[in-house]
Amino acid sequence: MPAPVQLTPVDLGPGVRAVFSTRHGGVSAPPYDQLNLGYHVGDDWDRASANRQLLATAIGSPLERCCYAHQVHGERVLTVGEHQVGTVRTRRGRRDADALVTGVADAPLVILVADCVPVLLADPEARVVGAVHAGRQGLVAGVVGAAVAAMRAAGAGEIRAAIGPSVCAGCYELPADLAAAVDAAVPGTASRTRGGAPSVDLVAGVAAQLAALGVTASRDGRCTIESPELFSHRRDGVTGRFAGVIWLEP
Repeated sequence: MPAPVQLTPVDLGPGVRAVFSTRHGGVSAPPYDQLNLGYHVGDDWDRASANRQLLATAIGSPLERCCYAHQVHGERVLTVGEHQVGTVRTRRGRRDADALVTGVADAPLVILVADCVPVLLADPEARVVGAVHAGRQGLVAGVVGAAVAAMRAAGAGEIRAAIGPSVCAGCYELPADLAAAVDAAVPGTASRTRGGAPSVDLVAGVAAQLAALGVTASRDGRCTIESPELFSHRRDGVTGRFAGVIWLEP
């Protein structure tokens, strides 16, 4: 029997549930141990599928209601209606998207990460939620703003956000020209690693974009590279993916 799935809950208001998973509580073998949720990283398909079932059980929702997308580091947002719930997670006919939005109850939106920034969004009063995968490319492409716009098109007004664990600026070394290009697109992201090399502060960029859109955000604060309970592609190379999950209670 696997150990219990470990989840970090986030308060985004009444009627909204939101969590970040860790690598603990699944059935995958090294280097994907334990709760790898990604099908695309080389893990055994059946083990990854079993992990998705374990996560669904842990959050109290049927797996067939959980919405996964094929993430491509872009800006596309998929708005999930009742007739689309669960279809984005199927092996065939994958839907490319780096953000999911819904007003449907009991339809958990799942974003997978292993250094990129997971962002969970909610308007509890309007009952609209969103989940965003914001890596360096997606941040520059504008996926955060696109997700907020999709939520407002779905009726959201006052949106709250939770920025999840990701690589920190102190660990995210980049070539100087690339860091400068990101800062030119998203001002204020240029930073330095603890060793003094050029880096980008992805969390600061996400927070600044949210603030400019009138969205109040909390931050988890954990760095994926520095936190062994989380997957990190930069730290480990071949590894699994953890999740940010948000859904509306019935």
